Amino acid sequence: MMPTRPGQRGFLYLASQSPRRRDLLASLGLEVRILCADIDEQRTAGEVADAYARRLAIAKARQADPPRSGPTAPILGADTVVVVGDRVMGKPANRDDAVDMLGALSGRSHWVHTGVAVVSAAAEAVTVSSTEVWFREISPAERHQYWATGEPADKAGGYAIQGFGALFVVEIRGSFTGVMGLPLFETARLLQEFGYKFLGT
Repeated sequence: MMPTRPGQRGFLYLASQSPRRRDLLASLGLEVRILCADIDEQRTAGEVADAYARRLAIAKARQADPPRSGPTAPILGADTVVVVGDRVMGKPANRDDAVDMLGALSGRSHWVHTGVAVVSAAAEAVTVSSTEVWFREISPAERHQYWATGEPADKAGGYAIQGFGALFVVEIRGSFTGVMGLPLFETARLLQEFGYKFLGT
């Protein structure tokens, strides 16, 4: 069954408050309505980072509650974590936490794992995009200046690759939009399983 299609390419619920994810979905021609998904994001003991991102993505999609009077459509959930060495980073709790994260990322590579899940009444599907990112050295002064821009506050790992954070990036290997918070290649593939069509599909 095709999803309700008020927009150019279809309508979709997004279980995320992220404006970046909303805009990325809109770039695919989708009409998006935001839902709240309040879940326990505590990482379980011994849980590897990509499995953690996968679990949170599907938990968000399952937990979100669309309005009964609204259009029928699948729900997309996503979650991004940053990993450097054995340390898994979510969003910084405060300035000191963000500055510490940037110090840990400085002058080395790290991984960004973004889980994406799509859930409907009849089916669910989930995937994870993993991207390696290399940072140049970031001085202590730059870390504090970057915090003052307001950009790191709600970003996994304390940086935004689509903003001032790009000034730290030497190289990436993987999905640029995955580092932003929603890998478009993997997302489109999942949505095609639910009847959405893009370009020639």
